[in-house]
Amino acid sequence: MQNLRRRTWLAAVASGLSVTTALTGLLAATVHAQTPADAPLRIVVGYPPGGSSDRVARIVADKLQAKLGSPVIVENKAGAGGRLSAQYVKAAPVHQPALLLANPAVMVVAPLVFPDAGYDAERDFRAVSHVNSYEFGVAVASAVPVKELPHLLAWLRANPAQANFGVPATGSLPHFFGLMVGDAAKVRAEIVGYRGSAPLTTDLIGGQVPVAFDTLDSLLPQHEAGKVRVLAVSSAKRSPLAPNVPTFKEAGMDLVATGWNTFFAPVSMPAAQVERLSQLIQDVMKDPDTRRKFEAANMEPVAASRAQTEAMLKAYKAQWAPVVQRSGFKP
Repeated sequence: MQNLRRRTWLAAVASGLSVTTALTGLLAATVHAQTPADAPLRIVVGYPPGGSSDRVARIVADKLQAKLGSPVIVENKAGAGGRLSAQYVKAAPVHQPALLLANPAVMVVAPLVFPDAGYDAERDFRAVSHVNSYEFGVAVASAVPVKELPHLLAWLRANPAQANFGVPATGSLPHFFGLMVGDAAKVRAEIVGYRGSAPLTTDLIGGQVPVAFDTLDSLLPQHEAGKVRVLAVSSAKRSPLAPNVPTFKEAGMDLVATGWNTFFAPVSMPAAQVERLSQLIQDVMKDPDTRRKFEAANMEPVAASRAQTEAMLKAYKAQWAPVVQRSGFKP
């Protein structure tokens, strides 16, 4: 490194450049030396391996590595509901480039409900690309004697002691969507938070919790196996993943809600690098093989530019911030 700096300085001075110009060249050479072209790119996920966010990261990483011609490594930094991963990427040094793959729980909800989340979603990160959207579903255990959403709401009103809504995590979007449904139906629901979708689904199948709100891709395998019944989905129109399941609007409730996975870069990453990664990720998401892999995992792929992603985030925060604040949720 010292030799590189000395050579850059001497070459600049020898060619008659000003001291200021020579210093500028020295700085550029130093930055280049700190961020080699083949430095591995890390994609950081705030949840354990095997979940939907992890699957998204690994599909994209595999394709992105081929386009970059250098390693792309997925790191799982689970903990604190995903906030640990955001804190980790925020502090990423320039010579160790990292992207954060995050969902609304990390970038929308946590900054609203945690006074000291350890990061500012708008100040500490740049949006890179929105890569998939997902909807939520409400499912019941096979022992619950209902097959349609209006019947479920009537059953809950008649059996208030059974108005327990299981969700994959407290403070998650399914949590707040469950509260929205309860409010709209005038059902006083008790939210039961789990440590992920797997234990929630296990208890739903076993009848320990009668009703569950979760992402559709998490509920769908057990619905298709006949072990639980998904009664409605939260999208504006029927999901191609479950065309026989009505939307909440079709079932008489004027509710629409979706979630997403989006790549973010720390503000320390150079703007040109952020733009290049955004374009490459868009190319990855337009690839037919990528789209097939997402659809096989019950996920809906999206290829969004930085401008489109920023517009989506702005609209999303405007929709959900009032819901979260009205809920009075305290972690």
